[in-house]
Amino acid sequence: MTAVTETVYKVTGMTCGHCEGAVTAELTVVSAAPLAEADVRAAVDEAGYELAGQV
Repeated sequence: MTAVTETVYKVTGMTCGHCEGAVTAELTVVSAAPLAEADVRAAVDEAGYELAGQV
């Protein structure tokens, strides 16, 4: 069985629950290897928000 890792990030610029849901859906992934923070940042930027870093 493969270990599961969860990383939580703080994202700024969201003004409502819909925004939070959109970003969460965009960034909830299952991967065999850790994701590069640059890839996470690019996805958040593409959605129109700002990645403030890991929580």
